[in-house]
Amino acid sequence: MSDKSETFSPFDAADYLSTFDDVAAYLEAVIDEGDDDPVLIAQALGAIARSGNVSELARRAGMSREGLYKALSADGNPSFATVLKVSRALGLRLHFESIA
Repeated sequence: MSDKSETFSPFDAADYLSTFDDVAAYLEAVIDEGDDDPVLIAQALGAIARSGNVSELARRAGMSREGLYKALSADGNPSFATVLKVSRALGLRLHFESIA
């Protein structure tokens, strides 16, 4: 038996979101699997923001970089208006459909 121990780094979805299709699929999966938890959706938007240029995204959303980080952090509680601004700045559109 070897004395070598394995080390693991924490998983960060931002490391795997390299294309627009990746971003859309990730956000859709979070919404579908997240039991409509707004915190999970905000965190997913945060991961998407971190996968690219946060400063540029904040500028397009009309927010400060710090404000964007705070709103989309684990402790953040972004308003619906912020979610809409960030979504649009990411090139995403919210879509509603009947679940009945």
